[in-house]
Amino acid sequence: MDSSSDKLYYSISEVCSLTGLKPHVLRYWETAFPMLKPSKNQSGNRVYKQEDIMLIKMISNLLYQERYTIDGARQKIEEMNNHDQQMELELEAATVSAKMIDCIKKEISDIIAILDRDPMAVDKQDDKA
Repeated sequence: MDSSSDKLYYSISEVCSLTGLKPHVLRYWETAFPMLKPSKNQSGNRVYKQEDIMLIKMISNLLYQERYTIDGARQKIEEMNNHDQQMELELEAATVSAKMIDCIKKEISDIIAILDRDPMAVDKQDDKA
């Protein structure tokens, strides 16, 4: 089975095949990592989404390759999530809406139109007022 498949949901046995982990390890990680919450189907069996599998692979990497403790891995993932949320907020704040850009374009066009006018024509308009 290929992890890049277009399936929406994976059973615990499929996830075990993809990650090389045993089912009891996945079930334990659900208690140790609050962010890992697979859904359950109508039969009550766990069903994992692609993002769950990515999280499982990240946890596995932190625990087995980088040698974090469970608490350390949980903190690292929480820090990464907080950093991602902070970056999203900064990006959102830095993004200028299309409406704002249209408003700025109109103001610039108005300024250019004023600057392109004959100064005498502007004075004549001022005299009428």
